[in-house]
Amino acid sequence: MTLTGTYIRAIDEKLRVAIPKRLRDALSCGPGEVLYIAPGTDGCLAIYSQQAFVQLGQRLAAASPNRRDVRAFRRLFYAQAQRTEIDRQGRVRVPAELATLCGLDAQKEAVLIGVDDHMELWAAENWRQYLAAQQAQYDRVAETAFDTNSEGL
Repeated sequence: MTLTGTYIRAIDEKLRVAIPKRLRDALSCGPGEVLYIAPGTDGCLAIYSQQAFVQLGQRLAAASPNRRDVRAFRRLFYAQAQRTEIDRQGRVRVPAELATLCGLDAQKEAVLIGVDDHMELWAAENWRQYLAAQQAQYDRVAETAFDTNSEGL
């Protein structure tokens, strides 16, 4: 399962956002299926299938519990992560605390992007700012990401 694409989404008054059919199909999830919404990086929310959430937990469990940054991340991540279910219309409800965390509570538009094994949900304006800043340095970021001597791939 590789999730890709950028989708402009409306956020309704109950903080629900529709997951596009293409992404639901890639995740093999329909109504009643469980997803996990958690703080992401750079001001977004991360949305994981149950399988991807378990795999992330396994990777975190393999990291040294003696490292302060590992302990801090695990605490912050799991304390704020919340379970949600896809409704019959293919929507998930974003918990109010998480919506506030990434600025979704003040906007009616969001951007949902596929990022390999998970999705990211951004307040539309935050995504536009992030994209403008990062796209301008795409080549440098790509070179760093694929440099085997760095902490990239």
